Amino acid sequence: ILLGSHLFLTIRTGFIQRKLPTAIKLSVTKDPDAPGDISQFGALTTALSATIGTGNIVGVATAIVAGGPGAMFWMWLAALFGMATKYSEGLLAVKYRSIDEDGHVLGGPFYYIERGMKQRLPQISWRWLAKIFAFFGMCVGLFGIGTFTQVNSINSAITGFFDPNMAHTVSLFGMEYSLATVIGSLVVAIFVGLVVIGGLKRISSVAQKVIPIMVVVYVGFSLVLIVVNITALPDALVTIVESAFGLRAAAGGALGAIIIAMQKGIARGIFSNEAGLGSAPIAAAAAQTKEPVRQGLVSMTGTFLDTIVVCSMTGLALVMTGAYQIPGLEGAAVTTAAFQTGLPFIPGEAVSFVLMICLALFGFTTILGWDYYGERCLEYFSNGSKKAVKAYHWAYIACVFAGPYMTVAAVWTIADIFNACMAIPNMIALIVLSGVVVRETKDFFKRLEEANGDEETMVPYKAQ
Repeated sequence: ILLGSHLFLTIRTGFIQRKLPTAIKLSVTKDPDAPGDISQFGALTTALSATIGTGNIVGVATAIVAGGPGAMFWMWLAALFGMATKYSEGLLAVKYRSIDEDGHVLGGPFYYIERGMKQRLPQISWRWLAKIFAFFGMCVGLFGIGTFTQVNSINSAITGFFDPNMAHTVSLFGMEYSLATVIGSLVVAIFVGLVVIGGLKRISSVAQKVIPIMVVVYVGFSLVLIVVNITALPDALVTIVESAFGLRAAAGGALGAIIIAMQKGIARGIFSNEAGLGSAPIAAAAAQTKEPVRQGLVSMTGTFLDTIVVCSMTGLALVMTGAYQIPGLEGAAVTTAAFQTGLPFIPGEAVSFVLMICLALFGFTTILGWDYYGERCLEYFSNGSKKAVKAYHWAYIACVFAGPYMTVAAVWTIADIFNACMAIPNMIALIVLSGVVVRETKDFFKRLEEANGDEETMVPYKAQ
């Protein structure tokens, strides 16, 4: 459903991905005197704080271990076409948002589902579909991408570094856990609590400082591995493409191999870049801009940076070193093994430490971003109940603390189920409202062309 919808929106928008250079430029420039809670760059980094997380390190590893190297190809394809979906989400989020009496921005998929679809199909009230989206959005935050998977992966890396042999354990819930796991979960929960209680502006402030640094560190670290092992790169790319089409599967297993590679690649891709999930437009709606198309372009860059850039670093490291074939390894341990193999001149402990820090920061900012998403979903679902939001904060912190005590397989399965439940109502709205996206896109670029590419002298936007 997601891949087909990505392709549909790519065709309808006239392959909007070709505007990527313009989108990157707009993401770091301000829209002067525009309404909104945070800058467009702040909205982008808040969205990236939720998307660039453990999915980029652990999610890619689980996809390739389960689906083979071909999963990386399908992840790339889903991201390429998914940029059109992320563009559409950002555009609609700004177009159908509203600003209350306190200057508080209200926007996101629930509003374009309720208001946008009401305009297109007035004979039906679509509030029920928006409520379904909001409910599952809360669930994804509490039990999926937002908490369990992130903190489980963070603590896996912490335990792997500080207590790999489980030498110091305590008994909890009838199971033995490393003392590093217990301390790590408590520390992460405390730091999350300190930030999320501060609300969107504090989350955005932290994201704008942490996101650029952590992406540069991880991508730089990965590029060193690729350059050092550059002779293995051509074969790795061939392996990825051949595996995507079952050409390296055992006789008679080609179709099965393709299906598994597609499912794992697309599932981990949606987990990582969230195109079509409906999460990023919640942050996009708060952006300071007058132009819906402008925000759509800025939102689109998030998918490119997340999957085409960051996920590719992990995927290439795994395939070039063959770490995905090491038996008995799962999650963060696979990626750690890849970097230790690919960077033999760096002590193994130093590699583990850098990856632990990257994973901790990636996961931590994702936890923060998803608290904001879940809170906005709850605001809509509960008709703005402040008591419900306060209770959600404490429940969220409790889930962060509980995450490390679940199995890797359980947390990723739970995340996939809730992702699907959240994505379906959002994709229905995007397809129904695709005509609105096309009309707004044509109008923006027509006005930009008439102004000879000078955005400051463009005819002001008028809601259609």
